[in-house]
Amino acid sequence: MPTAEYDRNYLEAGLAALEAFLQSHEVYWPIGIQAPRSENAYPQLSLGGLLLARERLRARDFPSGEAASQHALQSLAEARSRWPVAWERKANTEFPLRLNLWRDFLEEYRQSPAGQSGRYAYEAGRRVQLHLLLPETRNLPPAYLELLSSLDGYLASIFVAGEFTWEAVLASGFPQNPYWYLYGSLKKKP
Repeated sequence: MPTAEYDRNYLEAGLAALEAFLQSHEVYWPIGIQAPRSENAYPQLSLGGLLLARERLRARDFPSGEAASQHALQSLAEARSRWPVAWERKANTEFPLRLNLWRDFLEEYRQSPAGQSGRYAYEAGRRVQLHLLLPETRNLPPAYLELLSSLDGYLASIFVAGEFTWEAVLASGFPQNPYWYLYGSLKKKP
């Protein structure tokens, strides 16, 4: 899992580009920063990415005086308030794309459980992003919500409850209800 520095840098870079990003028709935007040493490259800027980074930062216990992370979180909340229509439009555009990526992963798992089950901790981030994007949307077609419900039903049928999937330090920010899918893994064989 990414470190607090990684998520904070992503948020700060995203905030610097947020106005142009929100006003564009793009769902993904070049972030233009280097990841800290020994961390994965940054994904492109997206609303779902910002929301996920925000939640991971919130989940961490900040040492006293950790002003940079608190400032990034506050700035994101202010940006959402400043551009509510563009924010909602971006969420409405991104949600079905994330939903399709999540569906594709579960379909790949269905075809090759042993080959895909190891990717679950990473791919579960897509499901978390769907959860975080949903309240940011408005008037989504019912078919999207029906598909998400259907995918959750399938996931429940192949899920093995267990330990928190990500770093233990993040568990307090992602409680079992509603993030049940972060507490376990996929069956190696359905």
